[in-house]
Amino acid sequence: MAWLKFSQMAISCQDPIATEKFYTKYFGFQRARVAPLGKEQIVFLKLDDMYLELIQAKEESPTYQIRNDGPAYPGWRHLGFQVDNVDAKLAEMGEDAKISLGPLNFDEFISGWRSVWITDPNGNIIEISQGYTDQDNPPSLEANEEVASIC
Repeated sequence: MAWLKFSQMAISCQDPIATEKFYTKYFGFQRARVAPLGKEQIVFLKLDDMYLELIQAKEESPTYQIRNDGPAYPGWRHLGFQVDNVDAKLAEMGEDAKISLGPLNFDEFISGWRSVWITDPNGNIIEISQGYTDQDNPPSLEANEEVASIC
């Protein structure tokens, strides 16, 4: 396979300035580039090797409302961040942490794994999680084809 690296998630924003303030204040992103497009602009925010591309929305949101941990239909469900302590992060965010689900404990799967889902200024779902760890020897795709075919 040729060289490949995860690059970015693009967000169509009702209010790009509010969106930029949210991700810079609570998740440590910083402006990396502003690309002028006539009367509009695209703002690239960077955190380590990940970028968020903020674009002014040109249409209203569909009539459905995204809830809980994200939509159940095919598509991107949510964007996730790892923190040391979910409760501390929620306290830091105060009223800006609009909880859509949780916090929930997943100790039956991984000791100490805990998550909460919030919405950003555009209603997109963000998972904030603590304690997740990879499985030492996950079953191979071939050994797990029946479960994989569900996705």
